[in-house]
Amino acid sequence: MKHHLRASLAALAAVLALAFAACDDEVADHRSSSADNGYRAIPDGWVELGLPSGLLWAECNVGAAAGSECGDYIAWGETSPKNVYGWNSYRYCTASADGHLDTLTRYNTLPSFGPVDNLTALVAADDAAALRLGNGARTPSFDDWLELIEHTAAVWTTLDGVSGCRFMGANGNSIFLPAAGCATGADTSYTGALGFYWSSSLADDPDGAWSLYFGEEHGVLSCGLDGYDRYRGQPVRAVRPR
Repeated sequence: MKHHLRASLAALAAVLALAFAACDDEVADHRSSSADNGYRAIPDGWVELGLPSGLLWAECNVGAAAGSECGDYIAWGETSPKNVYGWNSYRYCTASADGHLDTLTRYNTLPSFGPVDNLTALVAADDAAALRLGNGARTPSFDDWLELIEHTAAVWTTLDGVSGCRFMGANGNSIFLPAAGCATGADTSYTGALGFYWSSSLADDPDGAWSLYFGEEHGVLSCGLDGYDRYRGQPVRAVRPR
């Protein structure tokens, strides 16, 4: 299941690559010696990007100790990693013996998927960022990711040898999101090639949730928002108010 709303940055990729060439060199010079890898985090590990909302973005993923680490792969609405990702192991559904979704038991807007509760955003108890980080942290909403895309410049780059996407605010501060791929079954796929990051927002079809996605092909960065099956294991990058 995939619900597509593309906020593509492909047309800007060539311009961004030039605009950030000098910045990339400057950041690279500090990666081995700077405590925050050149990304100007405030002391507790949160970054001010100068966004209209004033949100702070975490410097690294939930479960990670550095910006270049993938951290934990978490199914949507769950709060910790596990060994196998599928409908059979997903917290909020019933599934057939062959692994197909039968009904959703929480976060459902359509009768065809089971009992309707009309919950369309993660509650704190089901939010890995809120539960594990506290202090006002939460998983970004669809609108939070859209704000990040629209009010920062993005470029495909590396940090500590890890490929990913760097988002730089107008104030010069930035965050790096590793291309961590995703987990399905017992395997992790697309590591180093694609990034998928959960939002807290249910997709139009409630068996999915909105995610940031990004990737690079032939020197062109593609970045936007899509809906993906809730059972998938994906990283979480937290936000919080200032």
